[in-house]
Amino acid sequence: MYDLLLKGGTVVDPSSGLEGVRDVAIENGVIARVAPGIAPSEAARVIEVGGKLVTPGLIDLHAHVFEGVNRTGVNPDLAGVYSGVTTIVDAGSAGAATFGGWRHILPHCATEIIPFLHICQTGLATLPDIIAERSVNLADTVRVAGEHRGLIHGIKARMVSPALEIMGMEMPKLARRAAREAGITLMVHIGDTEKRYDPKVIHPLLDLLEPGDILTHYFTPNPGGVLDANGKLVPEAREAAARGVWFDTAHGRMNFSFDVGRRIIEQGLLPHCISTDLTVPGRLNTVHSMTEIMTRFLGLGFTLPQVVTMSTANPAKAIGAEQRLGSLAVGRQADVSVLELREGDWVVYDILGSPLRVDRAFAPHLTLKRGAVFTPDFGPRPWGWWPDRALPAGAIAGGCC
Repeated sequence: MYDLLLKGGTVVDPSSGLEGVRDVAIENGVIARVAPGIAPSEAARVIEVGGKLVTPGLIDLHAHVFEGVNRTGVNPDLAGVYSGVTTIVDAGSAGAATFGGWRHILPHCATEIIPFLHICQTGLATLPDIIAERSVNLADTVRVAGEHRGLIHGIKARMVSPALEIMGMEMPKLARRAAREAGITLMVHIGDTEKRYDPKVIHPLLDLLEPGDILTHYFTPNPGGVLDANGKLVPEAREAAARGVWFDTAHGRMNFSFDVGRRIIEQGLLPHCISTDLTVPGRLNTVHSMTEIMTRFLGLGFTLPQVVTMSTANPAKAIGAEQRLGSLAVGRQADVSVLELREGDWVVYDILGSPLRVDRAFAPHLTLKRGAVFTPDFGPRPWGWWPDRALPAGAIAGGCC
């Protein structure tokens, strides 16, 4: 007998070629069967999910959940299983000197957290992160990554001021060296919110990236993005994508523009992954959840299967976990997101306050992590998870923080 049966939902899992009404049976924390018409008598527990979408567990490839150590770290389960997300990649909140703080967090999380290690010793506990060359200790970074092999999946570097003014391209080169010596992925943040460094630094950076590395924030409106001064894609961006670099949009507080995104999309460089770059102030002011990010990309014209792939299978591949995560294939870990997709008339905003009207929006309904069931919280707004109502024609949209 199965432990749990999700009955009557619309399964959307492009990685397994599944789209349509199916039942999902779970046993011992793994996917046991996906098929129409599984008898309720075959399961110890049945949850009716008719009219809902059933997808592989959402993976947020870029968020910050180092709660209690960094002041901007979101509670992992608030960002995770209580928001429809089963796995979060913490994008370098901790460095070699602060990574030990995770031992106080990870044992208490229902959400799976996959940490990346910041090339700066103190991670994001100090901002700015890199204030001198001594902020980076290559030997300690490689040592800590080695001591936590299997937990730490990547090294994070941020192409921002004052790090580049102090160290120049030596900083990302050291991060790449640390990643290679540790045998893990490199993730690089682009977009200088201080707007101080030369935007042309994107050219040598993209040449530096190797297959499997991750470029995050590539919809940034800040200097150092993948568009030149004329709004054209720099040629190194296409070359990087062609050789297997992953492109992630990562919204956050200051690095996501609809206009930049449209220009990039129109020139054919589509994102592989979409993510939140969630922080405490970001959750209050700009983006609250993966479901909101998914809503934005429906609004930008992506199809439902594309949006699901960018939120599940692709981030699983980017972190080397595709044999376990990102799919509803039989035998995979029973990480499942049950979502509501509702038609309506809403407006969402980018970090510049530019509005985008959307006629479909996602909200979390249930989350399963290794077969355990979690009910999402009420949502970030007084009315729950849904975006703002669209303004009447001719109304002036207010700015977003």
